[in-house]
Amino acid sequence: MESTLVASKRGLAVGLCTGVLAIAFEGMSVSTAMPEAARELGRVDLYAWIFSLFTIGMLFATVVGGRIADRHGPVAPLLAGLAAFTAGLLVAGFAPTMEVLLAGRLLQGLGSGSLNVGYAVLLAHAFDATERPRVMSWFSTAWVVPSLVGPPIAAFVTRLLSWHWVFFSVVPLLVLAVVVGGPAVARLPRSSLVGDHDPPASGMPPRPVPVWAAVVAALATAGLQWVGQSLAQPGLAATATVAIAATVSVIGLGIAVPALMPRRGTPGAGGGLLAPILARALVAGAFFGASSFFPLLMVQLYGWSLIAAGATLTIGSVGWTTGAWVQSHRGLRLRRDQVLLLGTGAVVAGLAVLVAVPWTGWVWLSAVGWLVGGFGMGMCMASTALVVMILSPPAEQGRNNAALQVGEALGNSLLVGLAGTVYAWFAATSLPVAYGLLLVTMTAFSLLGVMSAARVTPVRDRG
Repeated sequence: MESTLVASKRGLAVGLCTGVLAIAFEGMSVSTAMPEAARELGRVDLYAWIFSLFTIGMLFATVVGGRIADRHGPVAPLLAGLAAFTAGLLVAGFAPTMEVLLAGRLLQGLGSGSLNVGYAVLLAHAFDATERPRVMSWFSTAWVVPSLVGPPIAAFVTRLLSWHWVFFSVVPLLVLAVVVGGPAVARLPRSSLVGDHDPPASGMPPRPVPVWAAVVAALATAGLQWVGQSLAQPGLAATATVAIAATVSVIGLGIAVPALMPRRGTPGAGGGLLAPILARALVAGAFFGASSFFPLLMVQLYGWSLIAAGATLTIGSVGWTTGAWVQSHRGLRLRRDQVLLLGTGAVVAGLAVLVAVPWTGWVWLSAVGWLVGGFGMGMCMASTALVVMILSPPAEQGRNNAALQVGEALGNSLLVGLAGTVYAWFAATSLPVAYGLLLVTMTAFSLLGVMSAARVTPVRDRG
């Protein structure tokens, strides 16, 4: 019986990693193929929505998937996410117009959000605290590997066939994930799928996350995206409309986000569950805000090719993989909260090094900055997930893991938007100043993430 359970867990881990690989490969490949899609389909004015609608769909589905996972277990959101993601790939692959492509991207976002929260809850229920760090390191590797091979493969497929086949090529990976992971899930005991839903110490049943909050947060995020795109439009009427939309969106987020967060912290846990969620939102948002503009920096300031500029981010991927494996090593004699603090500190250090690049012209610092920053992200992303799993009661794994991913999505959206705003304000005056201030801003927000990580309660997940 024990050997059967071990084999089931091994097959489950492989199946989950294959699914993560499929989602990550699609995400990394789209950035390469979409310029060609926009050229062919027209409506370049809708280009940014190719990415934002995916995020908006993921935000909504993450919340709803967490609610379903707490009530029925993680298998239901996994199946729903698989169906939506596959449908989105096919819709986008066959898209004859930009509008149909956007519909496909929204479906993919819905599928991705449901799959991600299903993976997190299944990991929490099926693996114990000592097994999770190693599985998380595999997840991180599955995310990073596509950043190394996804763009060149997507470019080759786009040139040889068409951008449509970039979407079609992900479907076999999803089928493989089902073939490998499906039987493993079926062999797991029911307790590994639904967890031990004992009532909390308060005696009160867990309150499900409100669906209205997911709807409001998704619409408010879309509103801020529209505001960001409209800032460049001249005219007093447009300015008034944008101001109203921005106000409504900010109020919407202010109302919805608290309802999406955990209802309470762990007793005596200092920052409780909100501390790791906020740390991840700030650090991940700052890291991706910097990485979104750094290739452009190298192209505009130093005349690098896109391939060479992108190679600096590849160095960050190597650091990310290394950090993910280090955090899982049994020889690392640190508590999980200490690993998280170390990881967030490394991200700050890496971004601080990058600040010098546009001011000094020492381009070799970019390799150092992304290697250190990526190493910190590998430790931070795994550790925030593990802390939330450990501090969450079994019956609230879905809600709290969804809150972690919602926080990350909002942090990414808001800080990438802020980076773009800083760039827009100063680029016409001086590119070194624009990029320098952009990186300083992202470093400052990552430092706030370190302060939040320092409030995480002591947590142990290793002997």
